[in-house]
Amino acid sequence: MKLSKVAEILNASVVCGKENLSREVTHAFASDLMSDVLTIDSRNLLLLTGLTNVQTIRTSEMADIQNIVIVRNKKVTPEMLEIAKENDIVILECNYSLFRACGKLFTAGLEPVY
Repeated sequence: MKLSKVAEILNASVVCGKENLSREVTHAFASDLMSDVLTIDSRNLLLLTGLTNVQTIRTSEMADIQNIVIVRNKKVTPEMLEIAKENDIVILECNYSLFRACGKLFTAGLEPVY
C-alpha cells in the first residue's frame, strides 16, 4: 500500500516527507513501547504510535523504519521533525486512536507483522 493511500484512509496530515508518499508499505506494527519496536524485523514497515518524543525517531532510525503514523491527534516536536528529515523518514499525523487507525488499515488490506 502506498503511503499516500495510508494518509487518505486515516485522513492524516503529512508533516514530514511529502515527497516520499509513493513509498510502499506491506506491514504495520503499532506500539508506544519503543523496546518492542526494536524487536521487529520487517521491510517496508509502517509504525503507528502515540509516542511523540525524539526516542520514536531514534528508535525508527535504529530499526530501519522509514514510515511513521502518529495517532491520537498528537503533534510531532520540532526536534523530531529535524531528525526525521535528516533520515528521510515520512511522518503522518492522524486524529484516530491507535486501535481505530490499525483497524482501518487492516480492513484496507495492510498486513500485521505477526
